[in-house]
Amino acid sequence: MKKTVINRRKALAGFGSLAAVSALLEQSSSAQNISKQNTGPKLVGEAPGRIAPREDMANVLEFEDVASRMLASVAYAPIAGGDRTYFERITLRPRMMISTLEMDMSVDMFGQKMFAPIIVGPIARQQQFHPEGELATARGASAAKAVMVASSDSSFPIDKIAAEAKAGLWYQAFPDADATALKSQIQQAVKAGCKAVCITVGAEYRGAKRASGPAQLAKMAPSALNWNVIDQLRQGLTVPFVLKGIMTPEEADAAVKHGVQGIVVSDYGGLLSKGMAPAIEVLPSIVDAVSGRVPVLVDGSFRRGSDVFKALAFGATAVMIGRPAMWGLSAYGADGVQSVVEMLQTDLGRDLGQCGTPTLKAISRAHVKVHLA
Repeated sequence: MKKTVINRRKALAGFGSLAAVSALLEQSSSAQNISKQNTGPKLVGEAPGRIAPREDMANVLEFEDVASRMLASVAYAPIAGGDRTYFERITLRPRMMISTLEMDMSVDMFGQKMFAPIIVGPIARQQQFHPEGELATARGASAAKAVMVASSDSSFPIDKIAAEAKAGLWYQAFPDADATALKSQIQQAVKAGCKAVCITVGAEYRGAKRASGPAQLAKMAPSALNWNVIDQLRQGLTVPFVLKGIMTPEEADAAVKHGVQGIVVSDYGGLLSKGMAPAIEVLPSIVDAVSGRVPVLVDGSFRRGSDVFKALAFGATAVMIGRPAMWGLSAYGADGVQSVVEMLQTDLGRDLGQCGTPTLKAISRAHVKVHLA
């Protein structure tokens, strides 16, 4: 009798899996065309035989463990950890007796229909995680039918990344003292095929972390940014203009009034200031302030499909993931990025079924409960 071989991921997925989710994933898998030439960075203190096959990864968090062993500590440090405290206070409220056989996780944003509300967010200099850097990330995201956001501080030129990003590409940049030069970069990105421009506010100006001395830091202080700069960058732009880093309802409302076409609620993974509220906590108040005028996205420590569901219940249009995609990239190249995104899609589909929400529009705040700390 022929022995059936099943990996750990498939075995676990067999418990409580949904036919509707499987159908969606089959649609995604049929379009896969990933390069198999990625060899990944050299192992650091770990023998090749000790690294589990990608197919055996059971959840996104397991990719972090592999990444931590694949990378030198200096490379791993920027993508380590994450603040999960507030997510753990939120629980889902299941709903039975509602058919979810016709499940649809797609979302329409900026004229593009996305397979699922999960976007691979911007991370700078990805070649420090894998030799093919953003090129591999773009291939992996595209295989999972996910839009990718490329950083202006990428390891490869934007046109090279755009050539690999078959599912859509956005361009992210920081405000710069030289607005004319930044506008030129943005125009090059749009010409290369980027479908939206995402400007990150609230963080240091480009290069601030590498600057030394009070004079240099003063020139790059975030306080130099104002709405006039945003208006100047947005002027003449032919693609949607998104602000990333909004953390208060007041600024969200002001952003919309200044013509911003999308908002990303983000605290930069909690890297800049201790004591800052996590993005997921302030998300509902910002959604209320925007009141449907523009899409509201969010990032920050998303690790499970249930995390994505919680953000959608609070009113987010979509979620950006950063560190998890880099774990997948570090561990297995483009295939790893694809696996991370597809795991989140699978888990989100399962949660949609458990909560009786066959479409994203069916999700509401009644599907979650926030518990006291």
